[in-house]
Amino acid sequence: MQTLLGEHINLRALEPEDLEFLFQMENNESFWEISHTQTPFSKYVLKQYLENAHLDIYEAKQLRLIIEEKSNKKPIGMIDLFDFNPQHKRAGIGILIHPSFQQKGFAFEALTLLKKYTFKYFDIHQLYANITSDNSKSISLFEKHQFKKVGIKKDWLFNEGKFKDEILFQLIKE
Repeated sequence: MQTLLGEHINLRALEPEDLEFLFQMENNESFWEISHTQTPFSKYVLKQYLENAHLDIYEAKQLRLIIEEKSNKKPIGMIDLFDFNPQHKRAGIGILIHPSFQQKGFAFEALTLLKKYTFKYFDIHQLYANITSDNSKSISLFEKHQFKKVGIKKDWLFNEGKFKDEILFQLIKE
């Protein structure tokens, strides 16, 4: 699919071979705060998830794509559409990049591709992202993509003994 092919990365569907990568990413405790989990995932559970990854976005209300480096086809992250609501023409976006590949422009390119894809194929009117107020890298990424800060959820997340605010960003299709 041409829409998901970038200059340095490609976005692609999940494959059974992604089990080890998913296991590594989902069990990275530094991501648990943003993925709203507190427990590790077993390979068994992730294998079941991969077996159901073929479900249509209209049925599952979500879509997870692997971000792979174009030069070597190595997975470096994931980008998700979640809470897909075709009636109201909106979806949330989440991005996880493996720590050794962060700050190299991959998330920016992945978000560029996913925005184009969702607006073209899902008739999306708006995309949104929930970002903790201390995540300056993600805030910068979404602001560079013209997402606007539209609200703050005070003391929304409790992690490591303290509450954090979560900022709601929105991009409305022109």
